Formats: sequence, C-alpha cells, structure tokens
Amino acid sequence: MSTESAESIRTRARSKLDWLVSHVQFVTTDTPALVGFTVLVGFVFLGLFGPVIAPYDPIRTSVQNAQGTILRLHPPTLRAPFGTTAYGKDVFSQFLAGAQPTLIVGLVGGVATGGIGFLVGLVSGYFGGWVDEVLMRLTDLTFSLPFMPMALLLLTFIQPNIWIITVIIAAFLWKMPARVIRSEVLSVSERTFVKSARASGAGHLRTMFVHVAPNVLPIAFLYTAYGVAWSIAAQASLAFLGFGDPTTTSWGRMLRQVFASGSIRVAWWWVIPPALGIAAVTTSVFLVGRAYEEVINPEIDDQ
Repeated sequence: MSTESAESIRTRARSKLDWLVSHVQFVTTDTPALVGFTVLVGFVFLGLFGPVIAPYDPIRTSVQNAQGTILRLHPPTLRAPFGTTAYGKDVFSQFLAGAQPTLIVGLVGGVATGGIGFLVGLVSGYFGGWVDEVLMRLTDLTFSLPFMPMALLLLTFIQPNIWIITVIIAAFLWKMPARVIRSEVLSVSERTFVKSARASGAGHLRTMFVHVAPNVLPIAFLYTAYGVAWSIAAQASLAFLGFGDPTTTSWGRMLRQVFASGSIRVAWWWVIPPALGIAAVTTSVFLVGRAYEEVINPEIDDQ
C-alpha cells in the first residue's frame, strides 16, 4: 500500500471518528439528555441481566412467609421489596425480568422502523417518478390504517410472541421516517456534489449510498431513536389489552395482570414499577432525541 493511500485511509477514518464524536458529545453538554442517557443505560443493563439477578422466578415462584403462607397482595417488605401480586408473585422479580422483552421489542422494533423508513425514503426520493409514486402511495396506505385496531386484528389470528409483535410494530411505524427522509433526499439530490457524481458515471447504488445516504443518516438515527420509544409504548399497549406474549413477563403484561385482578386502585406497589419504567424509558428516549435534533437542526434553539 502506498504512503498516499495509507494517509488517505487515515484521513477518512479520522473524519468519520470526528463526525461520530460530534454526534455523540451533545449528551455531555445537555443536562436532560444526560439524564435520559443515564436512564437508558440502566434500562439496557436491566434488559440484559434483569432475569439473571431477579431473586425469584417471576412466573413460577410464589413468595411465602416464615410459616409457609403465600403472601398475596402484600405491601413491600424485606422479603419482597416491591411487594407481591394477587397471585403471590414477587413484583420486584417481575419488574427485573420484564425489562428484557421490553428492551428486545423496543430496540429491534426501533431499528427496524428506522431502517425500513430510511430505505423507503431514500429510494423514493432518489429515483422519483413512478418509483416515488408507488412507494408514497404505499406509505399513504399505511397512514390510513390505524395501528392499534389492525394489530389487534392480526394478533387475534396469530399466537402472539415477542418477534411477531415486533414485526407488526415495524410494519406500521416505518411510515413517518419514510416521509421525512424522502423530503431530505429530494433536497440533497439537487446538490452539486450529487449531480457531479452522476455526471462522472457513478451508478445509482453508489450515488445513493455513498453520496446521498450519509447526508440523511442523522435524520435516520433520530427517527430510529423515536422508533424505540414508539415500539415500547406500542408493545406495552398491546400487552395491557391482553395481546402480549403469554409466555414472558413484560411491564405491559404486569399492568394487564393488576388490572385484571381488580387491584389496580389498591396495590400501588404493583402498578407503579412497570408504569414508571415505561414512562421513564420512553421519556428518556425523547429527551436524548430532542437534544440530538438540536444538533442536526440548530434552528430549533431559536424557536
């Protein structure tokens, strides 16, 4: 490898690293974003290790006192720091274990939502013409179909599980990123460097992914982050309505169980942990997303 080639690679690598640092360091300069990021790190830790560190099996094990009596709807104690459910299960263990399916659906659903929206918006905005017409009519069709009724209809005929729910969420939530990214691509495609790439003989794939895509990636990252929050809220809503994965414990399913037991107005220790967990994670995603939006669109600060 020549000295010029090695230097060119180092320069490009340094440029990419500087770009990455500039798009991450906003977390340290924005207090709400830092708080949100800290909460998200804790959420990821619970999602990865929650089932392992849970003191009881959240589904099979019932909490008992020294006399062997099952503690049902018992307030927080040392034996059960978050209290127990109407079925004698440990709320703390359910909260820890419930973070994992919430993380899976949120992360995978958010990435899928952002990824599909990015590809649809990129292709639609770049090619225009009949390609744009077909993809945007498909997007309009998705906008016209309400998510919750359609998801409930599909899950009526399909046995719900984490992955099916994630696919359904991604299939309906990619529409917003697609619209926004398409508008950005239409603007970027008219810039001089893109026209020069076309004039020099660059193919469509190279022009799209080398010259156009990097300029709309920040928007894609932003809507991927929002997609995580949307996916978590959607999964919790489906689980609360009784259409969650019946084989796993999730925060939405915990709320469903406390509601079904008729104890939602009494057992505050059973309601607050999952409700607070969902609210904290979704709010944290939006705090980080809002700060990042100010990075890629500085005009927001002036509004």
